Amino acid sequence: MDLSDPKDLASLLEAFLLASGKPLSLERLGELFEEAERPSSAQLKKALEVLEKSCKGRAFELKEVASGYRLQVRQRFSPWVGRLWEVRPQRYSRALLETLALIAYRQPITRGEIEDIRGVAVNSQIVKTLQEREWIRVVGHRDVPGRPAMFATTRQFLDHFNLKNLDELPPLAVLREMEPELRPVLDDEDAPVPVALQARADEVADEPQAPLREQTSFRSLLAELDGMEKGLKTDFDDLLEAEETSADEPRGDEPAQ
Repeated sequence: MDLSDPKDLASLLEAFLLASGKPLSLERLGELFEEAERPSSAQLKKALEVLEKSCKGRAFELKEVASGYRLQVRQRFSPWVGRLWEVRPQRYSRALLETLALIAYRQPITRGEIEDIRGVAVNSQIVKTLQEREWIRVVGHRDVPGRPAMFATTRQFLDHFNLKNLDELPPLAVLREMEPELRPVLDDEDAPVPVALQARADEVADEPQAPLREQTSFRSLLAELDGMEKGLKTDFDDLLEAEETSADEPRGDEPAQ
């Protein structure tokens, strides 16, 4: 195999991606070669372009997401491919989708801030489910009484929803146009789910929610977020470092060691 030939290299990269079953970054792809034969980043990118073109007209595509590149079945085949699995995925609840949307579009955000916007308490199971799926993570604590945790999305969230970065999130104006006016309901699980978000979801477990108390409609929630989806911060390591530094410093009522 001539690794200097983009076509041969593209075939090898295709084998890597098919075997991995998860996205691979350029760095990770490079690590799979012996040092003497390792292609440059430019060569890898050229081979990936060749591979992407070779997928045209086929049932799968090369997709770049937050964690790297992966080969995946094209979305239009999902209604049929889904029949391979006997268990039908559970539908997302409106409460979970609203919570996830708020975190994605206003991160970092605390649970209390989510509740203030939604007008209803956030079920602990929702936060637990999102964390177990590694879609959200704690990136720090708000410097207010109680020091509530601040949540933000993860690379796994972007990968799952087929996104390369947060700039690819659908504009809130589009979601508002797709969201019908909601009828008052007593059970949060009975409320209609926004079509645009439900179409991008596949499975989640969620407990029934408590009766609503003057809950904000999803349309109003999106209007509240409008104009805030651009230029979102994605790296919150500085917040964690600041917290660790603060924890090491002696408090005013404690003598320095």
